[in-house]
Order: sequence, then C-alpha cells, then structure tokens
Amino acid sequence: MPSPFSSGHSVDDARTLAIRLGMPYEIIPIAPGYDTMMSVLQPYFTDRPFDVTEENLQARLRGMILMAFSNKFGPILLNTTNKSEMAVGYGTLYGDLCGGLSVLGDVYKTDVYALAEYINKDSEVIPENSISKPPSAELRPGQKDSDSLPDYAILDQILFQYIEGHQGPQDIISKGFDEALVRRVLRMVNSNEFKRHQTAPVLRVSPKAFGMGRRMPIVGKYLS
Repeated sequence: MPSPFSSGHSVDDARTLAIRLGMPYEIIPIAPGYDTMMSVLQPYFTDRPFDVTEENLQARLRGMILMAFSNKFGPILLNTTNKSEMAVGYGTLYGDLCGGLSVLGDVYKTDVYALAEYINKDSEVIPENSISKPPSAELRPGQKDSDSLPDYAILDQILFQYIEGHQGPQDIISKGFDEALVRRVLRMVNSNEFKRHQTAPVLRVSPKAFGMGRRMPIVGKYLS
C-alpha cells in the first residue's frame, strides 16, 4: 500500500517476498485516499505545517483498507507490531496497530532481525535489503526510526531490563546506560500504556508479554 512517501525499493522488496513465499498479493496505492482526506481536512488545517497528523493519516488509511479486506473476505488481520515498537508507542492507533492477533508483539526488534537472518540461513527468502536498510515507517521524506527512537540495539537492552528484568531506572542506569536516555525510554513506555490497552492480543513467547501478564495504570504518574 504505497503512499507518496514510499520508496520504490520497499514496494519491490514486498513483491519479491510475496513471490518467494508463493503468496498472492495486491498493490493498492493509498495516494488517492490520502489526497481526498487532505482536501476534506484542508479548510480546517489551513496553513498548519505537515506533522504527525498527516503521518498517522497514512497509517490509518492502510489499516482501513486491510480491515475492509478482513470484513469482506473473512481472514483475520494479523498485527505485525514488534515488542520494541509496542513498548514505546511507536505505532498509530486505528492504523498499523489494527489487527485481531499480534504475532510479533512479544518479540523485540533486534530479535526480529535475528529471526530474519535465521530464515535466510540456507537461501535468501527475505530480501536482504529489507534487513540491511535503516528501518523506516516512510511516512515523510527521508524518515528513519532513529529520528524518534534510540538505536534498537540499545533500546532493546533497556526495555528488557525494565520489562522482563523488573528493574527500576536507577538499577538500569547503574548498569552503564545513559541516565537521560533511560528516563526518556521509561517515560515512553509508561505514557503509551493507553495504546497497548487498545491493541490486539499478543502471542506470548517471553516470561513477560504485554497484555494480561503486564497490566499497568493508564493514567499513573509513576516515573513521570
């Protein structure tokens, strides 16, 4: 579902993966729907600059299309948000957080990469470009996940200590992590509980998955 900001290689990689897996696929551009929604909203947005509003609109158009296919043809929509993204709220409600079941919600981003490498151990199934390129939601020109998040190799270590390790900020900082970064990450985790309350059930593969195994107050001021 390419948008005006999608790179050509992302579309090519997705098509290549579908062909290698023997899956049917469709390419459904969201640009017409995006342009229509922007024309509807423009009288109210007037001269306000492009921001996360327009980014989320793209994600929600994709979610709407996928849910329409689910309703019309019957298959369940699988949510593919990983644990790192779910932890810090790096996802759009009613957009890429749509779905009836979350298959990677208990798998950290770095583990997703490790799984991809494992799948490719004998032959290239997942296009190498999908693994090696900087991760990006491609919702604005030149966007990269690193614009908003720490490097996943560091982020996942902090998240693991906090979630699975039950460690507080001082405990994590004492392990050598930057204090400002630790406090920022933990604030993101705590402030995005409201999103996790509205997302799909998560397939549990760790001792502490989001959902029934880790319910936190939505409006709690802890570690704020």
